[in-house]
Amino acid sequence: MLAATLPDEIAARLAARVRQRPEIVLGELRIDPVERRVTRAGQAIALLPREYALLLHLIRQGERPAGRSELLAAVWGLRFDPGTNVVEVHVSRLRAKLDRGFAVPMLRTDKGRGYRLCAA
Repeated sequence: MLAATLPDEIAARLAARVRQRPEIVLGELRIDPVERRVTRAGQAIALLPREYALLLHLIRQGERPAGRSELLAAVWGLRFDPGTNVVEVHVSRLRAKLDRGFAVPMLRTDKGRGYRLCAA
């Protein structure tokens, strides 16, 4: 009898685990790290791998701005400034994808401090 219920219990636990996806939410922005899926207000947003890594780093910072050198280290693995505008280009592309069609921008620039995500 015990052997017959054990597989059922395991199946039930696995099904419960699948339902408990670790979703990251900020306002109307939702990130599913398992599927690498991003949506804003239900609209899917296709991101390139670096854009996705940049978004994850920014959302994990909360309201704290992330500066250029921090982003170079966290997203690109660089401990030095390569003298290019790679951060600005990727932030610009991410901003265009996140904020396109919405009245309130989520990705903001704090002059002299860095970039941060805000709930819309």
